Amino acid sequence: MSSDPGIPVPTLKSRIHGSLLGGALGDALGYAVEFDSIAEIRQRFGAQGLTGLEDLSGPCHFSDDTQLTLYTVDGLVEALEWANSGVGADVNACLWLAYLRWLATQGEEGAPSAPAPQPRWIDGNEVLRQRRHPEKDCITGLATGEMGTAARPVNAGAKGAGTVMRSAPFGLVPHIAPDAAYKLSADAAALTHGHPAARQSAGIFSLLVHRLVSGEGLREAAAAVTKQAAALPDVAPELPARLEAAVRLADRGVASPEELVRVLGEGWMAEEALAVALYAVLATLPADGAAVQPARHFREAVALAVNHGGGSDTAGSLAGNILGALYGEDCLPAQWLGALEAPEVVQGMADQLVRVTTGEG
Repeated sequence: MSSDPGIPVPTLKSRIHGSLLGGALGDALGYAVEFDSIAEIRQRFGAQGLTGLEDLSGPCHFSDDTQLTLYTVDGLVEALEWANSGVGADVNACLWLAYLRWLATQGEEGAPSAPAPQPRWIDGNEVLRQRRHPEKDCITGLATGEMGTAARPVNAGAKGAGTVMRSAPFGLVPHIAPDAAYKLSADAAALTHGHPAARQSAGIFSLLVHRLVSGEGLREAAAAVTKQAAALPDVAPELPARLEAAVRLADRGVASPEELVRVLGEGWMAEEALAVALYAVLATLPADGAAVQPARHFREAVALAVNHGGGSDTAGSLAGNILGALYGEDCLPAQWLGALEAPEVVQGMADQLVRVTTGEG
């Protein structure tokens, strides 16, 4: 059970739906201001910045962050379908095939040496075929036609947030050891990004989600993964440094957007995006003993994560993933869900992950 006071214990199904929908909501909020400076955000929305999807006019689109997260779910679902039928499958190969299908949705051609994956349900959803400023390294890494690994990486110097942004689903798979969740996530990150910080940030983020799904409280889980990051073999030093800075900054309360960027970075790099999201969910968590209102915490944390001059969509998406895994669907603001683009697609992939992991229809 969660050690945070006042939080009802959600079901696994609720955590899976909450994390995937929460990520899409945070992504959509951040995508609306992704390329704006904080001055431009304030000019558009006032001194408080963008506080909710209700502030936006027109469709609330999610970005490539949610697209790739859902394709991660699809790769995991395919591997688990094979396993449930008694056939072993290479999980990373299933993920690679899923990402290659996403690459095709972006109008990009893979190398002739790459396999031709068979289509699946996810590929028929038009919303996932929209090009939403995909990260360059995700495109170029997949376009090589090579299945990157930690030992033989593609994009050797790439450390952008394209790894961490798609990695929540690894933490949502139940009944696997924490080390397995980390390895699955880090190995999948190597399919597109070669820098250790990109792979390790993805793995640590998945571990955080895994701990929350397992019932740990937010503060305990954050402290544990920050410690684990520092103890990783051959750790990229910027990862634990950013996480430790995020925890310290959150301990002081809510900082200005300018200080957030100065201390944690703009969120374009994997470790920066993770640090911004971690800071946002911790800084807005009520003090010990105070009543917890999940939907209010979600709104405040996601708004804090996106209101800065940087990678707002990824920071918002990660914050939403984290809080959805912690609280389940109870934290998702109904008004935001009503404004979100194609929630049925996100829910459809969540249902598939629930089905293959729990047997629930």
